[in-house]
Amino acid sequence: MQDNPEISVVIPCYNEEKNVEAIASAVIQQLSPLGLSFDIIFIDNDSSDNTVPLLREMCSKNPNIRLIINTRNFGQMRSPTHAIYQARGEGVIGMCADFQDPPELLPEFVAAWKNGDDIVLGVRDVEQNAGLIKRGFRQLSYWAARNFSDYPIIPNATGFGLYDQKVVRATRDLAEPEPFFRGMLVETGFRVTTISYSRPERAAGDSKNNFFTLLDFAMSSLAGSSKRLLRVPLYFGFLGALMSLIMVIGGLFSYLLDGPVAGWFIAAFVQAQLSLLFGFLGLVGDNLRIVSERTRKTPLVLERERVNFPPDC
Repeated sequence: MQDNPEISVVIPCYNEEKNVEAIASAVIQQLSPLGLSFDIIFIDNDSSDNTVPLLREMCSKNPNIRLIINTRNFGQMRSPTHAIYQARGEGVIGMCADFQDPPELLPEFVAAWKNGDDIVLGVRDVEQNAGLIKRGFRQLSYWAARNFSDYPIIPNATGFGLYDQKVVRATRDLAEPEPFFRGMLVETGFRVTTISYSRPERAAGDSKNNFFTLLDFAMSSLAGSSKRLLRVPLYFGFLGALMSLIMVIGGLFSYLLDGPVAGWFIAAFVQAQLSLLFGFLGLVGDNLRIVSERTRKTPLVLERERVNFPPDC
């Protein structure tokens, strides 16, 4: 067993009984010829199928396969990030269990990392078969990130990639309660190299992402990566004041022409105030929630068990 390997591969899973053996075999096949020491860390997010028994059996056969079992499902952001923070490799690779992230890219990631790149991210080609609504929502979220985030978000980067251990330590020091990890990577300021790839088909199973999951990712990204969003209400306030002024001018003209006046002023007030109130009430509440969780020092996950980890880890 390698307590401090050169490479750690972190694979989160939830109901992936059809994929865990195959993905572990594929990772071993890609990394073994490189002559590096490596381990594979699976973190299970409270699967209800046969995933955990299969992983236990894999751990019993290969001491370099490790397993973290969560007490419950902690979501798709907190669970993978927690496992990344437990990795001891000099370089840490994050990837999915269902082959949406092609293992064939791992040697390229390692080569770029050996060449001095701190962060190597895989960037998917545009999905031509994605639905119009899904593509539109994704482009809208990228537009919001470009215009409001405090640091750039790399489009079509899912977090699949290799991160130097110093980058992992830097993201851990940010102490985010709901870590949007691929955004945090850029926030650290370390050099990022990207490698493009075409998204392969899933090996088996169904995607765990739906519209609301993607919406949650987008909202967490904005809430956790942008302070400038807090200035947006000022812009709306300015537009509301301008609109109210136009309404007042309209009311004055209406008065001079012996027309109704009250409706102009009521419409100006209601439209300006409601656009400000309802548009940002949820955002302020979400920021207050994150502040509260930071104060509580909420752990990313609670572990039920560890398998094949060193005693001091």
